[in-house]
Amino acid sequence: MFASRLSVRSMATVAKGVKPPKQLFGIDGTYATALFTAASKSTSIEAANKSLGDLEALVKADPKLGEFFANPALSLGDRKLVVSTLKEKIPSLDASVTNFLTVLAENNRFAELGAITKQFSILNEAFNGVVEATVTSAVALDNKTLSKIQTAISKSKYVAAGQTLKITNQVNPEILGGLVVEVADRTADLSISSKVSRLNKALQEAI
Repeated sequence: MFASRLSVRSMATVAKGVKPPKQLFGIDGTYATALFTAASKSTSIEAANKSLGDLEALVKADPKLGEFFANPALSLGDRKLVVSTLKEKIPSLDASVTNFLTVLAENNRFAELGAITKQFSILNEAFNGVVEATVTSAVALDNKTLSKIQTAISKSKYVAAGQTLKITNQVNPEILGGLVVEVADRTADLSISSKVSRLNKALQEAI
């Protein structure tokens, strides 16, 4: 664990003074933040994000490579060999990502790559002024409804001038009907299940 912390800290030190757009938590968040900081100083956020996407696609497309990444029993020599193989398969791999893979190899954290990539994507979108909104509904919403919701959220205080709203529709039959809207760290629960729950609670308190 100490070696892991030391390696992540050393990456962040290279890019001292560059502040990530938002705070992330957990091991994957810590590694993603360290890579974001290093990339923003030594290469570019865009290049690192593209390389992570290329890596993720390669690992998914190659079952054997995926097995290597999921195997914590690999020796350090084997893990370094994996890094060399990745560099050969993706010649355009960003330098900061190459260094980052070496850190993962040294700390035996290959299995975390998928989660780290997702966390880095969050930082990348925040850096580019993208505000994410998730709309959960009992059934899939049509484009017209989604467009109306997007327009309403775009005009709210949660999307500042110059920012771009990215809206995702998730389906969860358990909410019964209505919507659950999540923007940044705010949630508006307008679902029928929530209303039923509040009604039941009120009835229990009244009896």
